[in-house]
Amino acid sequence: MNELDCREFVEQVTSYLESDLSTVAEQDFIDHLALCDGCERYLEQMRRTAASLADLPADSISTDARTALLDAFRSRRA
Repeated sequence: MNELDCREFVEQVTSYLESDLSTVAEQDFIDHLALCDGCERYLEQMRRTAASLADLPADSISTDARTALLDAFRSRRA
């Protein structure tokens, strides 16, 4: 088992929410989550943020702004 630190956990949140982690990485993520209240709160905040953004009407943000936001989130994962 590879123990994640909080920084690594944060880097993997988007991949976790998109079900884009390997089986081993997902288990490491869940193991860290079980031990870290701060990361548990962070994950919940990210889930709420994603749900709020999903509820926005498609035309409430320009295509360019949407693309820029998605690019920014993706670049933080890299």
